[in-house]
Amino acid sequence: MVQTIWIEAESREQAGKGAARATRKGGLVPAVIYGAKQEATLIALDPRDIMKELHKGGWQSHLYEVAVKGGGTERTLMRDIQFHPVSDRPIHVDFQRLAAGQKIRVKVPVTFLNEDICPGIKTGGVLNVVRRDIEVFADPDQVPDSFEIELASAEIGDSLRWSVVKDSFGTKPVVERDFVVATIAAPTVVEEVAPVVAAPVEAAPAKGKGGKAAPAKAAAPAPAAKAPAKKK
Repeated sequence: MVQTIWIEAESREQAGKGAARATRKGGLVPAVIYGAKQEATLIALDPRDIMKELHKGGWQSHLYEVAVKGGGTERTLMRDIQFHPVSDRPIHVDFQRLAAGQKIRVKVPVTFLNEDICPGIKTGGVLNVVRRDIEVFADPDQVPDSFEIELASAEIGDSLRWSVVKDSFGTKPVVERDFVVATIAAPTVVEEVAPVVAAPVEAAPAKGKGGKAAPAKAAAPAPAAKAPAKKK
């Protein structure tokens, strides 16, 4: 099921860019909690807590119990993180407050089972993943860690759709059709083409005046041998 993470926060009294800059100068990250037809709650977070969630991954599918010092606890989803364009550090975080009984919209990753014994892959096919995660509406307490698809009997040419997910955990996909999640594609065959060798081209004879071929020059005669010098 979906992971619930406890995160501590401090309350902020003022909104606006100036107040946000002051929060950052104090070493914290400004944030806001909104939704559920309530007024927005301004908070400040330890940047180390935000970076820890980013390094773990999957933060968009986690539930966060935000404990505000001097206030209550808010059950939320982390919806957006803004980053500094140069340092790439988080500079603002948006949390969505969850109302009782409210469905949430989350992305759930897809995992594939028995890829090592899949007949389509064993005969040379390739697993072509179309969707690595599926966006669904779900009860906050019933969000799965992943959707599983079985490959034990998948052949080359098979399309694996939403309908073959082993357990949807009562979720409803945002896309209202039986969409393709992955396929077993046929192997790509590359034909080798023999290189074409050009035939040698003979040089054309040089032309003389009038367009006629110039006669070949006779070889110069070898110089005559010198007579031996007379003895005096």
